[in-house]
Amino acid sequence: MIRYIALSRGINVGGKNKISMQKLKECFEELSFCEVKTYLNSGNVIFSTSKTNIPNITSSIESMIKKTFNLDIPVLIISQESLQNALQKEPGWWNSEDKGIYDNLIFIIPPATFKEVYDNLGKPDDKYERIENVENFIFWSFDSKNYQKTNWWAKTASSTISTKLTIRTANTVKKIMNL
Repeated sequence: MIRYIALSRGINVGGKNKISMQKLKECFEELSFCEVKTYLNSGNVIFSTSKTNIPNITSSIESMIKKTFNLDIPVLIISQESLQNALQKEPGWWNSEDKGIYDNLIFIIPPATFKEVYDNLGKPDDKYERIENVENFIFWSFDSKNYQKTNWWAKTASSTISTKLTIRTANTVKKIMNL
């Protein structure tokens, strides 16, 4: 069995795209996934399966969400092993003890690429934010007091690239790795 993480984009954000995590968990189990767990109310689902074709897994989950909840929600499926490999290469400045720094991991939803993301968002403002691409994951940290001055903050939410990304905090990433 392979342990996977499903990251849904835009579930339960600002009162939109409401989905019960309990119902979502039940739907994953109906798709014959095992050891299903959810984390937070934002569509983080960790599950096991012997299936290895990620595009097929993704398609079945997105179809289930459309059929059950009547929502077109992009879902990124990654293996827990793939995420673990990227985390082993995390930059030293990411996930620090500094409470003034906000650490995130940007997950790029295929077929989008780092180059496409970077070309759309532009160069980060070195005064307020740092990025590093590792295996199509972008480690992104910024000064929490000056987040509005960063180059990437508003653009990740409003640009044409936003539908090709899903972002989780370092704390969320670490937690889902242990579920």
